[in-house]
Amino acid sequence: MREILRRHRWWLGRIIALPFQLLVFAAVSFLLVQSIPGDPVAVLTGGQADRANYAAIQKQLGLDGSLLHQLLRYLGHTVQLDLGNSIMTGRPVAHEFSDRLPATIELALMSLFFSILLAVGLSYLAVVRPRNPLSYVVRGYARVAGGLPDFAIGVAAVFVFYATLHWAPAPLGRLGSGVDDVPKVTGLPFLDTLLTGHLDATWSMAGHLVLPVGTLVISQAGVLVKMLIAGLEEAVDAPPTRFRIASGASRAMVRASLFRRALPPAVTTSGTLFGYALGGAVIVESIFGFTGIGGYLGDAVSSGDIPAMQGFLVIVAAVSLVVFLIVDLVNMSLDPRRRPGVRTEGS
Repeated sequence: MREILRRHRWWLGRIIALPFQLLVFAAVSFLLVQSIPGDPVAVLTGGQADRANYAAIQKQLGLDGSLLHQLLRYLGHTVQLDLGNSIMTGRPVAHEFSDRLPATIELALMSLFFSILLAVGLSYLAVVRPRNPLSYVVRGYARVAGGLPDFAIGVAAVFVFYATLHWAPAPLGRLGSGVDDVPKVTGLPFLDTLLTGHLDATWSMAGHLVLPVGTLVISQAGVLVKMLIAGLEEAVDAPPTRFRIASGASRAMVRASLFRRALPPAVTTSGTLFGYALGGAVIVESIFGFTGIGGYLGDAVSSGDIPAMQGFLVIVAAVSLVVFLIVDLVNMSLDPRRRPGVRTEGS
């Protein structure tokens, strides 16, 4: 048992530290949201409440007392997984996000998955065939893609493929008109269509996902392409690669070796991109009429729904912490030298 704890103490430390890191972020998000101008009680009552009703509603929302007292109370509720009640709907914020967040996470994961596939293919083409005209196109895309905003690509995609060419369905949700809603199994809409065997809903949702996913892929894959091109160019000139080529290793083995050396920085970047994908998915949902946290968050900001805004920040932080834990695990699997306690040459 002692040997197991010694070998895995780094992971155990990371897992134990997760709740404390989340509490620190919860405190920061609380202070940031509290600094936003506006009075939620006045918004909720339309400015018509008398002093007694104002104080009662203020206490109900947890906005009474000093700022320190509010912070400690909020952290205490967060420890109990209580993020308060939404001012807009009156429902617990945790329930609101449990209904909406899976759909947004699914959209972000799909876009990240296809971004990685596209980046791997394009970067390999650019490095292996540097004189190919497509290689210059790929490198140009990698330079400019990071500066293309999600909303601009999304609006352009709707205008071109729906309004002009009529190739895409109307941007009015995940399902076409006349297609029945799918029973919720996991909360991930597209996965639920597959699990329940609703083929009509599967094809309809796949068609509605093409433009939103494509929008996120175009805006995000360029960063990964640039990262992988740099890593592959460095790996091609590395002595282990030259040795494999000189010893007559198969092309598949050489390719696997190249990507194994080039992937760790790209995997770390993918973890960062997932956070951007989650934020981009919120914007894209609004453009394409998807039900998720995008519309809910926009309404929360416009109505001054403090519990909803704080809950969003805390939940996104929790998801990000888990994602970066997975990123570290994948990197250590790809490169054993990154594992805790492993001494590399020159250390």
